[in-house]
Amino acid sequence: MKRVPLTGGRITLTEDAQAIETRHLGFTISPHEECGVEAAVRLIEAHGGESVVLTLGPAEAEEQLRDAMALGIDRAIHLVSEGEEWDPQATAGAILDAVRGDEAANGAFDLVFFGNEAADSGGYQVGIRIATALGRPVATGLKGVAIDGASVRCEQEVAGGRDVYVLPLPAVVTVLEGLNLPRYPSVPAKLRAQRKPIDSSSPPRPESRLEKVRLVVPEGQAKEAVVLGRGADAAPAVVEVLQRIGVA
Repeated sequence: MKRVPLTGGRITLTEDAQAIETRHLGFTISPHEECGVEAAVRLIEAHGGESVVLTLGPAEAEEQLRDAMALGIDRAIHLVSEGEEWDPQATAGAILDAVRGDEAANGAFDLVFFGNEAADSGGYQVGIRIATALGRPVATGLKGVAIDGASVRCEQEVAGGRDVYVLPLPAVVTVLEGLNLPRYPSVPAKLRAQRKPIDSSSPPRPESRLEKVRLVVPEGQAKEAVVLGRGADAAPAVVEVLQRIGVA
């Protein structure tokens, strides 16, 4: 699960262009991972079993883990990190060790969900790296996931329709925002989530073998509110706008 900054407007980078400036921002679950959490909860509701949410992040990331458990996830694994964000290779290595450790103790996961890419920096590596290391099939960029016996049906949106892939379980999938409509936790669910277990550990950060050159904020179309006038004097301008868009 990826924590991403809540940006109320245009993204600002740090002076060295190595990270998003987050000093005045809050954090939330990435929209892709949010849909992955919802999909996992629905699959457990339909087929039974246990669901586990995992994140690599600072101590404050426990809040996002609690939010996921309030939605119905059974337990959580928190790989506590401090300081700079880990690169994809180091992140994948830490998550891989955690997955292998949990599977050794509790049995293999039938399905491992990842967000399709980091919603802040746009990396696409972690899920594929882990699938490769585990020797499991992987499907990416999914807008549909369904269990069918000992396999998983995966749907990708393409021009003119959808491509469908059927993978044997266990498998790894990466999903996109829009896979489903995530639910909101109730107050009682949030209270229950405070009592659910979180397995916390602090993995050592390996020496980085990847070099980030810089981040770039792509140019976008700025949207600004335009004051058409005040009171009755604004009526002609409002009518003109409505006529232009075909409403009046």
